[in-house]
Amino acid sequence: MATVREILSGKGNRVLSIGPEASVLDAALKMNEHKVGALVVMEEWRVIGMITERDLLQRVMAQRLDPGSALVRDVMSSEVVVCRPHTTIDEARGVMKNRRIRHLPVVDDGERILGLISIGDLNAYHATNQERTIHLLQEYIHGRV
Repeated sequence: MATVREILSGKGNRVLSIGPEASVLDAALKMNEHKVGALVVMEEWRVIGMITERDLLQRVMAQRLDPGSALVRDVMSSEVVVCRPHTTIDEARGVMKNRRIRHLPVVDDGERILGLISIGDLNAYHATNQERTIHLLQEYIHGRV
């Protein structure tokens, strides 16, 4: 079965992160600059939270907080679901669906971050595999295999 490791090997392990003491404005600007919907909140090498577009809308804008003075630690999602490199893609998709989340940090057995996968990464992987299958079936039907 395909695993999260396969997605990371193609995508790379670059993770955009921010510290818990950063302002919410800094987090929003960083997300906007890099065109991403979430940042991993890190303290030293540990994942301690995630801050997402949803967090900004629900916990900052809807509460009418000042983004310049509100801190990431006060509005981040601190219950972070993570996965391991050996997690199957189907398991990762199920967790995202059931938990209604769009990003999963990938950590090793020592809880050090190895990468981040998104629902978009899973969809792209699935689409690529379907295209490969279609191509092979077409080759088979036309006798070129």
